[in-house]
Amino acid sequence: MASESDPGSTDPLLPRRRAPSKGGWRSALFIIWVEVAERFAYYGISSNLISYLTGPLGQTTAAAAAAVNAWSGAASMLPLLGAAVADSWLGRYRTIVASSVLYTMGLGMLTLSSMFPSPQQCGVAADSRGACPPSSLQTVFFYISLYLVAIAQSGHKPCVQAFGADQFDATDPDESSSRASFFNWWYFGICVSGTMTVAIMSYVQDNVSWALGFGVPSMVMLLALAIFLLGTRTYRFYGGSRGGSNVGAGTFSLVGKAFVAWRKRSKEALPAELEHGDGELAVTENAALAEEVSGLTRLFPIWATCLLYGVVFAQPPTLFTKQAGTLDRRVGSSFQIPPAALQCFLGVSIVSCIVLYDRVLVPVARRVSGVASGITMLQRIGTGIALSLVTLAVAALVEMRRLRAARDAGLVDGGGSGGTAVPMSLWWIVPQYVLLGAADVFTMVGMQEFFYDQVPGALKSLGLALYLSVLGVGSFISSFLITVIDGLTKRNGGTSWFADDLNRGHLDYFYLLLAALTALELVAFTYFSASYVYRRKAGNSH
Repeated sequence: MASESDPGSTDPLLPRRRAPSKGGWRSALFIIWVEVAERFAYYGISSNLISYLTGPLGQTTAAAAAAVNAWSGAASMLPLLGAAVADSWLGRYRTIVASSVLYTMGLGMLTLSSMFPSPQQCGVAADSRGACPPSSLQTVFFYISLYLVAIAQSGHKPCVQAFGADQFDATDPDESSSRASFFNWWYFGICVSGTMTVAIMSYVQDNVSWALGFGVPSMVMLLALAIFLLGTRTYRFYGGSRGGSNVGAGTFSLVGKAFVAWRKRSKEALPAELEHGDGELAVTENAALAEEVSGLTRLFPIWATCLLYGVVFAQPPTLFTKQAGTLDRRVGSSFQIPPAALQCFLGVSIVSCIVLYDRVLVPVARRVSGVASGITMLQRIGTGIALSLVTLAVAALVEMRRLRAARDAGLVDGGGSGGTAVPMSLWWIVPQYVLLGAADVFTMVGMQEFFYDQVPGALKSLGLALYLSVLGVGSFISSFLITVIDGLTKRNGGTSWFADDLNRGHLDYFYLLLAALTALELVAFTYFSASYVYRRKAGNSH
């Protein structure tokens, strides 16, 4: 394990030498609560973002869905850079602190952007629908703020989870078992937070004000930073977890040296020693580095065959939400559930399935398979992909039923663009949220543990960023598909699958297309996972 900083250090961001009693669940719970707060802030923005874009910013459904997916993609891809910076230079602790400050700043700016003149204040500038068109300054300021949040998350997201997992020693049998459970309860915590956020903030944004709806997440993120700093004295630090000065081999140097060794080895001309910055590397170290880069390249097929799951994951806050907005969402005589609030069913499903998985499925599967975790990480991911295929099939059937109900009620021109609701209960759309929640428990948690476990010790943050990049690339693919399909289906006077009046569109066709692509993905994933050989477990500092 890497040594700690000089006990005499005066840097307030560098904790003193850790005592053996530090780490474990006490420290992990501190960090889980930080992530709970961060997820409240993130979902407070992302879950209802499409409503803000199609409302105050006046964008079309297709343009708004593509914009949300592009932003989500950036927010999920940038952690690759943030993880590299943390592992090579700042360390996870410092990166979390710096990212949290930037995060709070971005959310504060987003709150200010929503306080530009309202439709009532713009007077004659209102368009033919009575809406106030946003100024160019408002739109630019909004997107700058939004992408500042994405940049901030690039350092926060991979480092917080890796830092939490660092609190358990993989070489200790008891702590290794606790670390496997940590990933389940980590996801449990962020899903509880996300569910609460969607229920509360979507109502505030739709019925009170967008300024308050964006302002509350900003304050919660500030609270998250305070909680993280309060737990500093309890944390356990390994090489790369705190500061670059103690990182033996950062992301760039390790990958670079490993690539050189791998090339030498592939030519069967590995020399006795390899020149590098500090002197000579022994043959045994060259071989070890070559094995590391070989292991990283073996992750690529698994990563690539998970990308379509990222596309499915992008649908609830975009097209699922717009779809829900056309339904009868009345509860009681007067209360109407906000469309984005239906994402709560996703969170409730995840929370319930995590408990069932951790307390029921794993013990039963462990007795049958003899595997400590019940099923392997790749089996868990594959099961989730299969469930996502079922989710898309159900979503397509529900959308066919909704379109038929709209036609029968004579609402082909109105119900889907904010007019009369389709005479179809919101409960019809709930199953697709519940099924996707179950899929998340298998695929999302499985990917988190797999990519954290299967990368070298010095690249743990990068491993979690790889899992996030699946969601990022998936969001970009979704944005690309929506943009291309929208353009193709509107050619020659046709109607877009994503028409602003969804009763004239065909989301069912889009869901069926994704289902077909997911079926192909599942076949490819099964093929590559069957031949994958797991990397031998090592300590956190290796």
